[in-house]
Amino acid sequence: MKAIVIGSTKHLLFFALYGFIGSILVLIATAVWLLNARSELDVWHTTHLQSEYHQQSGLNNFSEYLELENKLFAELDSKVYQKYTAKVPSPINRFESGSLSDPNLWDINWNRSFEWKNPQADHGILFIHGMSDSPYAISNLAQQFKSSAHVLGLRLPGHGTIPAGLTEITWPDLASAVSLATKHMKAELGDKPLYVVGFSTGAALALNYDLESIALDKPSEYEGMIFLSPAIGLPPIAAGAIWQARLGRLLSQEKLFWNSIEVEYDPFKYISFAVNAGDVVYQLAERNHVLIQQFDQQKLAQIPPILTFQSIADDTVSTNAVVEHLYQYLPSEKHGLVIFDINRNRNNHQLITKDLLNEMGPLWLNLPMEYQLSLIENDEQTEHGVHEKIYRNSESIATVDMSLKWPLGVYSLSHVALPFPESDPLYGPHFQKNSQHIQIGQAIFTGERGLFGIPAAEMLRQKWNPFYPYIIERMESFID
Repeated sequence: MKAIVIGSTKHLLFFALYGFIGSILVLIATAVWLLNARSELDVWHTTHLQSEYHQQSGLNNFSEYLELENKLFAELDSKVYQKYTAKVPSPINRFESGSLSDPNLWDINWNRSFEWKNPQADHGILFIHGMSDSPYAISNLAQQFKSSAHVLGLRLPGHGTIPAGLTEITWPDLASAVSLATKHMKAELGDKPLYVVGFSTGAALALNYDLESIALDKPSEYEGMIFLSPAIGLPPIAAGAIWQARLGRLLSQEKLFWNSIEVEYDPFKYISFAVNAGDVVYQLAERNHVLIQQFDQQKLAQIPPILTFQSIADDTVSTNAVVEHLYQYLPSEKHGLVIFDINRNRNNHQLITKDLLNEMGPLWLNLPMEYQLSLIENDEQTEHGVHEKIYRNSESIATVDMSLKWPLGVYSLSHVALPFPESDPLYGPHFQKNSQHIQIGQAIFTGERGLFGIPAAEMLRQKWNPFYPYIIERMESFID
């Protein structure tokens, strides 16, 4: 009897094991089928540009980086723009010469690095854009400071050309480019201070450059760091993204290298997103977290002042991680954190199903808060108006009236909105009469789903910042 029970149990366990393995295989097969059922890859997803910069390129300075960038864009022109012929011409394909999305229609092709020297300036600013972006993402900020600073806008490797550039880059490639740009600026400025402004992944790269220097007992090369929507931490699902790409290599299925395959209608940002790009940001954020956890109080005190602007509503990076993985370690009120709350007018508040402030609020009570926190929130005394509530050591110390307000119909900022003013010609809400290029900020249409080339979720995402003047004011104050 005992032998029968043991034998039956073994059979049941084997059945359960085989059933579990079979279920996993079915799920994987279904996922692969669904991923392969997406739009076909095009030349900008599959072409590899040989002139792209990598850490192993062996360049000695930023001038050589720019020379390689010139070769890269010549290669882009010969391999993509000159060879691509659309079966059905599109007026909004950035890779079709003369289309509304052709970046060459602009006075400046913002896909490339730019430097504006200013001999009279008493400081310099290095601007670094985010993942899948281009220097256009920081161009408005850079133009704001070009009259007072020596400005450099860096094009990160893999960016500004074709989405395929993101399938092969590593975070050390990006970090190496930041190092070249930083050393160039320090050589140009001499004894003058250098500030760095980083958007999203650009912020994580600036932070990494500084933390790596401190870890090696080297002095910081930045006088201060300004972050917008910094990629300090990502949602947990990002940790598993790389397995999709590995499965794609194993099965020789190139579509599995992509999280999304979309129409490339933006002249200065990739719409298709490579799985590898998400993993690069995840690995970079993890490296920064490991470094800062290892620092003692002496090393933490060496981190230069940081001013961060972050929307509490952010579907790309973790807002909570900005506090948990960075600000709780900063031991001085020289650091500042600005959080933009959602628009809590009466109608919006009734429709909210998940109050993000309820999740983030306890962090400020339970973790050290020696930095200054500014919460931009609704002013109950004015319709759609906002004020700045300032906290220190978890205590409210001041409330400052602001002349800014929420635009009608806008219920929050977004990850991508912070560096763009209302006047932005690409993402702003106002129609530009004499413009010959696409105006993405105008693409908010109603009708039946499934007909329009731009996904509804993307159209509805806030793309410009109604509080941009406040950001400029705080940045100028921080640098002064």
